Amino acid sequence: MTDEEDEGSMTLNVGQRVRLVADLRLAGSVIPAGEAPDETGAFAASLALAAGIEGTVERVDEHHPQESRETREYLRLRSLLDDFGHQMPSASRAQLDEQVAALEEHWLAYQRQKLRVTLRVRLDNGFVLDDVPAGAFTSG
Repeated sequence: MTDEEDEGSMTLNVGQRVRLVADLRLAGSVIPAGEAPDETGAFAASLALAAGIEGTVERVDEHHPQESRETREYLRLRSLLDDFGHQMPSASRAQLDEQVAALEEHWLAYQRQKLRVTLRVRLDNGFVLDDVPAGAFTSG
């Protein structure tokens, strides 16, 4: 089992058949067709979808972790060191090494963040689930 499988996030692609892995309950307000989304209707709704219902992936969105200013600076300085460090005077290289080392913890923290993948899935019953975590589905 790979690390990816341990996290429950497998690679899903547009057009792929998928199956819901757990029961879902959707609840919230309902807006009648033709009304503006900002108008609040007097309707409330709840919908339950059973695990095992199948559908087709219509869209896959990858949400990459945000890079901090320190992370970007680490990448810039690391690239500079890798590309030109061998040509630098020893004092300049030592100073650059220190700057890179000081920012390394920010880089490591960034790398530990997980890529978040969400899907838009058209279920066989006609319902569409949008912005659902990929871990809610398995390949069908």
